[in-house]
Amino acid sequence: MGISERKEREKSEMRKRIVDAAVQMFKDEGYEKVSIRNIADKIEYSPATLYLYYKDKDELLLDVQRDAFDQLNMAFQKIPFAKEPFKRLEQIFENYIRFAREQPELYDLMFIMKAPMNAVPDADKWDNGDDAFDVLKKCVEDCIAEGVIRFTDPVVGAISIWGFVHGLLSLDLKCRFKPTHLQTEQIAEVLRQAYRNYLDMIHT
Repeated sequence: MGISERKEREKSEMRKRIVDAAVQMFKDEGYEKVSIRNIADKIEYSPATLYLYYKDKDELLLDVQRDAFDQLNMAFQKIPFAKEPFKRLEQIFENYIRFAREQPELYDLMFIMKAPMNAVPDADKWDNGDDAFDVLKKCVEDCIAEGVIRFTDPVVGAISIWGFVHGLLSLDLKCRFKPTHLQTEQIAEVLRQAYRNYLDMIHT
């Protein structure tokens, strides 16, 4: 291995160490506690060292966001998918809802928070969520091919279904849906029932 290759590997390993620390801090303490200085303290480096890899917090959060999407995609890959495409669609969103409610801080960073997007110079080239979205789009394509869904365009179908479930989750995670007569576990079931009813509406 040449000097340039070794330096590139060391740089990649250091970035991973920084991101891993930031992800854990994000999960444990939330957005407000994630800072270049706090992460530097956690991995026992000076803030100046971290600024060699990230120019600011937003740029770091973009990599944390990428890691979060990788976690979601890995969760999808572990699903023991059913043969029937519409059943697979249900499985995808069962896992999507579980991920969001178990990792609310990461979900916020992935789909709601503006900060990481400040580090994207060209919105058309933002690809952090592509792999996870492709899992959904492929499933919708299979549903269309078998004639079991009321969509003819897989992208329109995938965005419509995802948008519906994302809206439900956003209301929940941002405390905009907190009926006083429902307990936390009951709210989770209401959300699941709402998306199941939506799936029934688009099922042929």
